[in-house]
Amino acid sequence: MVKRKIFETFALRLREPRRFIQVIAGPRQTGKTTLVQYVLGLAEGTTHYASADAVLSAGAIWLEQQWEIARQSVRKGGETILAIDEIQKISNWSETVKKLWDEDTAQARNIKVVLLGSAQLLVQKGLTESLAGRFEVLHATHWSYPEMRDGFGFSLEEFLFFGGYPGAAALVGEENRWRLYVRDTLVETTISKDVLLLANIHKPALLRNLFLLGCAYSSQQLSFQKMAGQLQDVGNTTTLAHYLQLLQSAGLLAGLPKYAGQLVRQRSSSPKLLALNNALMTAAGNFSFREWRDQPERWGRLVETAVGNHLQQSVLETRIGLYYWNDRNLEVDFVLAAGDRLTAIEVKSGRTPSAFPGIAAFAAHFRVTRKLLVGGTGIPLAEFLAAPAEAWL
Repeated sequence: MVKRKIFETFALRLREPRRFIQVIAGPRQTGKTTLVQYVLGLAEGTTHYASADAVLSAGAIWLEQQWEIARQSVRKGGETILAIDEIQKISNWSETVKKLWDEDTAQARNIKVVLLGSAQLLVQKGLTESLAGRFEVLHATHWSYPEMRDGFGFSLEEFLFFGGYPGAAALVGEENRWRLYVRDTLVETTISKDVLLLANIHKPALLRNLFLLGCAYSSQQLSFQKMAGQLQDVGNTTTLAHYLQLLQSAGLLAGLPKYAGQLVRQRSSSPKLLALNNALMTAAGNFSFREWRDQPERWGRLVETAVGNHLQQSVLETRIGLYYWNDRNLEVDFVLAAGDRLTAIEVKSGRTPSAFPGIAAFAAHFRVTRKLLVGGTGIPLAEFLAAPAEAWL
């Protein structure tokens, strides 16, 4: 089972006569490998798939060997698609890919290249440093509510608790087993293989604790100074900001900036923490589905987190910015900004008051195009989670 939208885009690009390196980047367990293998199975020409994750120490020579298999197929005639999975595991991979790609271009070899990577920040760094003008990126995101509903029969409440990991869907009937799968197979593997081994991390325990803190405070604003205090670490806030960026690149935890209308002020603001999949929040704790559901405040944070990570994923590959806003005790949960259009979004999981002072105060500072209430007496949550961010601008 694959995500329909990215499947259609990817399959269409591979059929085009022009050559670009197709890069599929995103978190683990979002279906990247399944998608590529499915499309390769439909291809008319020859294909070759190889994963650097299956090799003890994959390097430039291993990559050249895989490339040579594709070149051998091309010599026999026709088109060949070469797919390399977990490309970020190969040291200096982008320089090797550039050399091989340029050689094929000069020799008019009809090889189409697909690269897959789990750590988006590290993949992007290699692309911008060496492969400028040679690639296109497709973002493989966590599965949305409609995708989990249609693919696995999830109800809205099940999606809010169990999140959007298709590989974990078969375990939802056994909560403890599901929780251990998310913690050990998804989170720990991502941190240990996609972050700690591929980035310069001086304090790995701090990074892990920052992730757990972010899950505990998801949908809440927390300054880096307060984070340092909670984590009992005297390190500078620049380190925490860097670690948060790495966690976001791995699809685990984001920090939304405050909307201020000025880029400098946005960058210096305290972030609003956001677990990028609800499963990360619920698996990090030890509360059962019923315990989450029976606690309105706790459940409300799940609802707000689901809205936030839906918007975070939806604005990828668009011109839309995602923010929050507050002023003293007044807050707007989410702000969408694109050009001269500005949408303020308030999220409620239960009965709502008749007035929203946060949105009113925000509108007094900025020219707001739309003011939305999600949940409660506003836009039904299921409807909001089924529509892209562009629909609300």
